[in-house]
Amino acid sequence: MSIHYLRLEIVRILRDPKYLALAVLAPIGFYLLFATIFGGGPTPPGELDARTEIMVAMAAYGGIWAVLSTTGPRISEERQVGWFDQIRTMPVSAWQVLSAKVAASVLMALPAIVLVCLTGAIVKGVALTPGQWVALVSSMWAGTVAFAAMGIAIGYAVGSDVAYALSYGLYTAMSALGGLFAPPAVLPDAMLTVARALPSYQLANLGWHIAAGEVPDLMSVVVLAAWTLGFAVIAFVAYRRPALSVLTRTRRHADKLAV
Repeated sequence: MSIHYLRLEIVRILRDPKYLALAVLAPIGFYLLFATIFGGGPTPPGELDARTEIMVAMAAYGGIWAVLSTTGPRISEERQVGWFDQIRTMPVSAWQVLSAKVAASVLMALPAIVLVCLTGAIVKGVALTPGQWVALVSSMWAGTVAFAAMGIAIGYAVGSDVAYALSYGLYTAMSALGGLFAPPAVLPDAMLTVARALPSYQLANLGWHIAAGEVPDLMSVVVLAAWTLGFAVIAFVAYRRPALSVLTRTRRHADKLAV
């Protein structure tokens, strides 16, 4: 990975107002709204209080978009303008550039998660032990790698005219179906089954278990790993597809010249 290119990517992301608005400000705003409306009631024994549960959900909500928006649409746009072709003329490989993009996007998930948690602690009085805070933030941050794989797959699979809409559509659907806008306890059994199969739910579930003083659910790790592997395979196939098509055209052209 090129450290200089990583720094460039981070600066580019921080200068993007859409990152600040959708990945940082929107989750904080939703958290304050939902925690104010639903966070005042009594907490049943053995359950998380609403302020903490919503905080974890909105931290996941922000972290997902921070990663997804800084991979899929950006990679697709740069493919279209031929940026990756230009990189071949520079003393840096395409894999170094791609790894820098992924690292930058995952790094940008950290402020989105941390700022929601700080809002919960300072404004809404969410109280966890230092160990719980560290475990919650670090585990959810690590879990966003699954969405980096999703973003790379989108970036290489579709054009720039589709990438942003597809990324945002999947983000919205996974957030809604994954229980980030409604407590899992109130979801019907059928919807809860669907939610548990989604990486968005399992990302939040890591935080819910830690905030409750429990060991993270192994199933959450397994589901997130499975989604990561699946999207990594799609990304690899989509990445290789243009190269294979170029190779095929080159061979056909060579055959014609030989004839």
